[in-house]
Amino acid sequence: MTTQSNGSILEKLESQYLRSDLPQFRVGDTVAVHYRIVEGEKTRVQVFKGLVIKRHRAGARSTFTVRKVSFGVGVERTFVLHSSRIEKIDLLARGIVRRARLFYLRELSGKKARVREKKGRSVAVVPETEPETPNAEG
Repeated sequence: MTTQSNGSILEKLESQYLRSDLPQFRVGDTVAVHYRIVEGEKTRVQVFKGLVIKRHRAGARSTFTVRKVSFGVGVERTFVLHSSRIEKIDLLARGIVRRARLFYLRELSGKKARVREKKGRSVAVVPETEPETPNAEG
């Protein structure tokens, strides 16, 4: 019989599935989630860009919810943070908020639903491809 608790065994199992390639983001940040979608035999990547309104931190089961307004309708989507279907997460802007859950934004619309952006260090998305070099032909 082992003396380890069930929690430490669970943490050991979950640590195999944790991803380290994702950026650090918080509630109030604007992110673009590149999510792999399988339709029949085809796979494509869909970008969901919006504001992080909630994070649930639970090891490999961690989730976060992103909200955006599309054609005047609020859309929220919950993602599993360490899922293999998430190709990448781009951090577009840092927000200044004083709450851990931004559910009050659901009732607001227009300029009232904005979150102040953090000034100072800007978050720049670095393109993965190298810029094209001009040809020698001129």
